Amino acid sequence: MRLICVCVLLLTLAAGCSQAPKSGAPSQNPNQKQVKVQQIAPQKLEIKDSKAVADHLENLALGIPQVESAHCVVFGNTAVVGINIKKDLDRSKIGTIKYSVAEALKKDPYGVNAIVTADMDLDQRLRNIRDNIRAGRPITGFAEQMADIVGRVMPQLPRDIRNEPNIDRAGPESNNPAPGGRAQ
Repeated sequence: MRLICVCVLLLTLAAGCSQAPKSGAPSQNPNQKQVKVQQIAPQKLEIKDSKAVADHLENLALGIPQVESAHCVVFGNTAVVGINIKKDLDRSKIGTIKYSVAEALKKDPYGVNAIVTADMDLDQRLRNIRDNIRAGRPITGFAEQMADIVGRVMPQLPRDIRNEPNIDRAGPESNNPAPGGRAQ
């Protein structure tokens, strides 16, 4: 009896694992024609002269109406473009202009994967990085600006503040320093 059950179980498993195509699955006929899709966006080109590419992308951004200035920094094969727009425009108009710049860059083989920002602070930092690169200090300028950006982004957590060991915590009337461990 056990032998019959084991044989039936093995036959069931073998039938379930067969390689025959099911009626709903497509057949593997090599004579079938396949549809080929052509990519619409231009292929990203390798950036060999970063200064020329940065100037080119800045000029593309400046071609968009209401863009007052543009600053581009190229690192490796990636470009970051900061645009400066009039301060009195509302957010939706700024978003439209930023989208127009991104759309113009998308049509360019060097700008297809560029990052576009309309943030005034980031635009200023990109200009500083670009100026440092042109002055022959690419790493120093980049490191300084990244330190400033990270310093602005990183929050200050109360638990990260260290207490000085010489603080007398006798009571509220005592001459205690201000929070953060420093006397005022």
